[in-house]
Amino acid sequence: MKKYLAEMVGTMVLVLLGCGTAVSLNCGVDPASVIGTAIAFGLAVVAMAYTIGGISGCHINPAITLGCLLTGRISGKDAGMYMLFQVIGAFIGSAILYALVATSPELAQGTTTGANACSGTVVNGLIAEIVLTAIFVLVVLGTTDSKKGAGNFAGLAIGLSLILIHLVGIHYTGTSVNPARSIAPAVFAGGDALAQLWVFIVGPFVGAVIAAGIWKTVGED
Repeated sequence: MKKYLAEMVGTMVLVLLGCGTAVSLNCGVDPASVIGTAIAFGLAVVAMAYTIGGISGCHINPAITLGCLLTGRISGKDAGMYMLFQVIGAFIGSAILYALVATSPELAQGTTTGANACSGTVVNGLIAEIVLTAIFVLVVLGTTDSKKGAGNFAGLAIGLSLILIHLVGIHYTGTSVNPARSIAPAVFAGGDALAQLWVFIVGPFVGAVIAAGIWKTVGED
């Protein structure tokens, strides 16, 4: 149970700090806000990787959990429980952020939730989420491999890669690459974010499958 709770806490922190930064900086209005938001998501992952990595592996992302399941690093039962608690954590983080904004709306610069939505067409957004998630999950699988991985530097590599992915993806979708991170904010935001939520569930999961296939082909003996 401890590892499930760790995933819940880690995902809560990721959503609260990442989406919270997007809200505070009004992400997308200018380059500085995009860079700040990208750094926030990356640093949140680094912080949690070194905080709960030894407990649960710090997936804090259903797409990563799926990638680990497909490469035999986690059981089906644990994968299902990880995803459940990740979504719960995302709702907690979103609720805290929503409460902060609702009680002092004058402090919010951007949206009240940091929810994802496609800037262009749905197809454009789906392509972005598939490709960027595949890259991200591949980095996770490679850096955390017990024989070929980056050891204690894995958390840093994963966090830095997430910064790069956000710098590319914010323009197209706000960057999800994480179904839990999208589900909870979309419920609070409603509108286009909720209508397009399927893109941010299907895209990351397809990307995770691609990443698992690539790693099993090139990374495993």
